[in-house]
Amino acid sequence: MNTGLEIAANVFNAASILLAARNSFHTWWVGIIGCLLFGFVFFSTQLYADVTLQAFFIATSIIGWRKWRRCNAGTDLPVRRTRPMPFAGMLAAGAAVAAGYGWLLHRFTNAYAPFLDSVVLAFSVIGQLLLMQRRYESWWCWLLVNTIAVPLYFTRGLTVTAILYAAFWVNALVALFRWRKLITK
Repeated sequence: MNTGLEIAANVFNAASILLAARNSFHTWWVGIIGCLLFGFVFFSTQLYADVTLQAFFIATSIIGWRKWRRCNAGTDLPVRRTRPMPFAGMLAAGAAVAAGYGWLLHRFTNAYAPFLDSVVLAFSVIGQLLLMQRRYESWWCWLLVNTIAVPLYFTRGLTVTAILYAAFWVNALVALFRWRKLITK
């Protein structure tokens, strides 16, 4: 495992999150670099679902980059709740995808913790899609993801990444309470 690469990936991703909080257009290209670096880190530690997840984050960052370039980072979407039935459907789909992808990784690769890694993948996708729409429930997904990711990354020797994801867990908890106050009907 290349610790320098892990540190660089964490620096770029932390910077991307800080830039996003400042509503900066630069969040997107910085995040793309961080995701590319994390792709190499996760591949080298046999966390293949996380490699797939980085590809998803790169794609959504490109979409975000294009939208912000078109909209000039102008208007904010209001924070809203997701109706219970669609959210329950998303959770069920996330569990099914995690189980199916985990089985594939278990059966056909030498992946480390394929089912836990797949839960991180599936619920990160749901969290990202909800976050892009400023849905309050996204933070519940991020809390789940980070709760699993911290010990998973730590067991693979990704200490810096585990520490960053612990900070992401705290950020998700703070955001959950903050966004609850911002909800519009």
